[in-house]
Amino acid sequence: MEVTDSNGTPLKDGDSVKLIKDLKVKGTSLTLKRGTVIKNIKLTEDEDEVDCRHDKMSIVLRTEFLQKA
Repeated sequence: MEVTDSNGTPLKDGDSVKLIKDLKVKGTSLTLKRGTVIKNIKLTEDEDEVDCRHDKMSIVLRTEFLQKA
């Protein structure tokens, strides 16, 4: 299984990614702004999603909104 970002660049565990779109986080009033860098991602079973932590909160992000930093 090959996991790629929005530009087709391969991603692996421990990479840093940058958001390309403002994203609202379900269940909170938090909005992740475009350009936010997320460090140390973890790949999941689904090739379209990655697991990460931001502000002490664990979230799952879709790879279509990410760009390798």
